[in-house]
Amino acid sequence: MSELLLISASGLAREVLATVRSSGRYDVVGFLDDDEELSGIEVDGAPVLGTIDDAVRYTHAFLLVCVDSSRPRKAVVERLNAMGIGTNRYATVIDTTVRMPEGCRIGRGSILLQNVTLTASVTLGAHVVAMPGVTFTHDDVVDDYATFAAGTSLGGGVRIGRAAYLGINSSVRERTSVGAYATVGMGAAVLSNVPDGETWVGVPAREMDREPFGFRGGQ
Repeated sequence: MSELLLISASGLAREVLATVRSSGRYDVVGFLDDDEELSGIEVDGAPVLGTIDDAVRYTHAFLLVCVDSSRPRKAVVERLNAMGIGTNRYATVIDTTVRMPEGCRIGRGSILLQNVTLTASVTLGAHVVAMPGVTFTHDDVVDDYATFAAGTSLGGGVRIGRAAYLGINSSVRERTSVGAYATVGMGAAVLSNVPDGETWVGVPAREMDREPFGFRGGQ
């Protein structure tokens, strides 16, 4: 088995650890995390071996960035790349329950947990995370670093932008898009295109008020 280091001792990393142990594809040698309080302890039986900067010491191990959210995950990958970590060093972890038809493509560093479904001609970029029960249907295209919380469902021909985040049990109508760095809230139903950087919530989903409780100054 190839050795694997998990970057961040997060909840996602613990889920990945359980998935990898079930599949037997990799030997997880430990975690790297910048939290000094985690140094030297074990998380679910795997040691925290040092900080993210220590990744350069483990030249024979594959790496998997297990940061839960899209933008921080992107920042960690960029940090590792600046340290000289090449694309070929990143592992891809796909749970054995995931259905992967011919014609679907998954980018390096991506994580697909239990019961994720890809139906036909789905394309996922690099360092994409799909939590349990996510559904991608025909011709969906997902850019790098996007995150899908548990139970998210995409209709056919959906486009998801770079580092977008879709919350638990959210859904996106066919042939619509969610822009780069956008956020879709828990349980939201997206029926029209979400612009870059906006946060949409509700059923049907609309842009979230920037002021709490819908209050707008001067009214």
